[in-house]
Amino acid sequence: MLNTGWRVMERTFREQLFFLVLCLSVLKGDSRYIEDNEITKELYSFFNSELRREIPDELIYHRPLRCLDMVAVEGQFTFTAERPHLSCAAFFLAEPTELISVQYDNVDIDCRGGDFIKVFDGWVMKGEKFPSSQDHPLPLYERYVDYCDSGTQRTTVRSSQNVAMVFFRIHNIGSSFTVTVRKLINPFPCNIISQTPEGSFTMVIPQQHRNCSFSIIYPVEIQISEFSLGYRSDFSKRSMTGCVEAGDFVELLGGNGMDTSKMFPIADLCYSFTGPTHMKIGCDNTVVRMVSSGKFVNQVSFSYRLLNHQELQRIRLNNVEDFCFND
Repeated sequence: MLNTGWRVMERTFREQLFFLVLCLSVLKGDSRYIEDNEITKELYSFFNSELRREIPDELIYHRPLRCLDMVAVEGQFTFTAERPHLSCAAFFLAEPTELISVQYDNVDIDCRGGDFIKVFDGWVMKGEKFPSSQDHPLPLYERYVDYCDSGTQRTTVRSSQNVAMVFFRIHNIGSSFTVTVRKLINPFPCNIISQTPEGSFTMVIPQQHRNCSFSIIYPVEIQISEFSLGYRSDFSKRSMTGCVEAGDFVELLGGNGMDTSKMFPIADLCYSFTGPTHMKIGCDNTVVRMVSSGKFVNQVSFSYRLLNHQELQRIRLNNVEDFCFND
């Protein structure tokens, strides 16, 4: 009886604490948003996964949704049109090991009048998509879910990776809708956009025929500490002849867009090794991409850090890296 009472008191205290943290977060204005369709450079989650799972429904985070917005927390987000908004987008971002669930609630828009709300499984920026069509398990047309087409038949959409977005167009003043965003655990993360310019990650493909990319939207130094393919044990850090024919390999890509199929290949890795090996990439977007035939369990471990101004200046003088600075 004493233990039960203590657990109730402990849970009540934690719920009160979480509510206080929520209030402080709102007062501080910690939620970030997009201006001029550019991703905010400092984006961090408010709570870790354990805290978020503890928050009861009545304490769920609420705030208005902006026409151009970036959301990195769970909660309910309501858009209400104060004027016509013809081109809006909200970007949702979770931890690398999470998926995103987007649920439509209280939708009051005029579908026949040209309004729409579409959830996209991934991100689209400047016409380029992440994950690319080569890396995503669904064909492109299945990655868009239009509320006006599906209505009440499909009110919840789950992403295939840690990013998703909502496009919407609202003509009439006073029209509104709410989306409830939740995060789900992903046991085998594939196709990830990093929230931060520094960190580490281990990407594993467990005998699945798929391609997985880890995208860092910053110029960074990559350090690969371990790389193992199920069928190779020779020590070789870089293949000078290319690795595409091997069927299982990792490539480092650099570029200034989101679509990995349009990025510049910097290095191929197709032999297992225990590192470390380093490489500085001065592009706006750096990607570690693993291609798997599905015959083996493949794994790559790496860390990354933001390049400083002096390092970027030195890279700009290196002709090999000129493709990063042509835009």
